[in-house]
Amino acid sequence: MTQLPTGFSSSLWPARIAILAIIALQVLLNERLTAGPNWLLPALEAALLIPLSVVRHAQARQSASPSAQGWLPSHGASRVLAFVLIALLNLANLVSLLLLVQALLHGSKATGRLLLINALNIWLTNIIVSALWYWELDRGGPLKRQWRQERAPDLLFPQMAAASGPGDWTPSFVDYLFVAFTNATAFSPTDTLPLTQNVKLLMMVQAATSLLTIALVASRAVNILA
Repeated sequence: MTQLPTGFSSSLWPARIAILAIIALQVLLNERLTAGPNWLLPALEAALLIPLSVVRHAQARQSASPSAQGWLPSHGASRVLAFVLIALLNLANLVSLLLLVQALLHGSKATGRLLLINALNIWLTNIIVSALWYWELDRGGPLKRQWRQERAPDLLFPQMAAASGPGDWTPSFVDYLFVAFTNATAFSPTDTLPLTQNVKLLMMVQAATSLLTIALVASRAVNILA
């Protein structure tokens, strides 16, 4: 079995921290903008994150040490769990945005400061959850990329296109976070190009969410403050 690079398990931590950051943002969100109590979905997401982290850590260790014993779920099964978790994070954020827009259309009496805080919360969550989508989708996911068993790329990074770039370069979570941030601010990809329909559709959803948050919610909050 292909051995993993040294420190691969630690490279999974940025994504875990990103999920924990989203959970914290959801807890801080106004309860009127959440589906149910603002602790319910974060608790469910944390319950999904724990087994996913344990399984992936064990998969990384077992692949690095082929002599390690013990049954583990397949890579495909762990990816399904990851997709379910990210989809839940994304759906919760979209529901919050729709509830915020609905409140504005029906004459919400919230202060401009409160609207800006909630809009910033939703906007930041949109960036982080989009980075998680790109990180999990690109070339079959983080395990496949590190095992050098990846499929065709879903995103074309400049390091991959440059003739003088490193041949064994592998994007980290920060690279996908940068892609998500630039798409949320420029409403289009910048130096990294989407190559597959799945990523293009995700970028469209992310850009539309960011545009709606900034153009409608944030502008309304600024008007109230003015």
